[in-house]
Amino acid sequence: MSSIPLFSDRINAGEQLAQFILRELAQLKTEGVSAQPIVYALPRGGIPVAVPIARILGCPLDIVVAKKITKPQNPELAIGAVTADGHVLWADPKPFRKSQQSLRETALLEAQEKAQAQLAKFSPSCPQISPEGAIAILVDDGIATGMTMAVAVQALKAQNPAQVWISAPVAPAELMTSLQEWGDRVIVLEMPHPFLSVSRFYVEFPQVETSEALAYLQQYNNPQLS
Repeated sequence: MSSIPLFSDRINAGEQLAQFILRELAQLKTEGVSAQPIVYALPRGGIPVAVPIARILGCPLDIVVAKKITKPQNPELAIGAVTADGHVLWADPKPFRKSQQSLRETALLEAQEKAQAQLAKFSPSCPQISPEGAIAILVDDGIATGMTMAVAVQALKAQNPAQVWISAPVAPAELMTSLQEWGDRVIVLEMPHPFLSVSRFYVEFPQVETSEALAYLQQYNNPQLS
């Protein structure tokens, strides 16, 4: 598999993704479903991907904040994920040993507090809109393990949308079966092998800072204030 990048940057990836989503929505209308789409970004990296999608679809742009739950000694290893509103998914669903219970509860609390703090920063720049009865299109800049995407889907489904779609420019092929189980529809442009990391498929993939993410949301949702 060539390691040539597939996307110039997140905006470019979002523009490409939007064309596929448009076609899927058109197909849905032929099936008699005409629910309003709402785009939901996973901050922070998912926001610049989601902006051109929402713009091209002409629909609202909101966020779902989910954070990995990690072990203190290995912050790169996700043992679970949690949303700001308390939906939790563990990588290992087996019951915890008593010796692990306290450590996991601490890790969960820390992750949820981070999610709530991020939501508090971003929510003033987001529309106060319910996904009930809508097609909720959940967007990230790429899917690696799928933990945060899966728990974000749970959080959206609890709000009774008509459907939840999972959308990303790139994801591992071996994750597709799980993604199709979680979402009502999955739109992934590329499934390269070996996968290794999301960043290798972009020419430019800088970390999206909070100020930049806020600027994207404000420019889209409150253009008169930006």
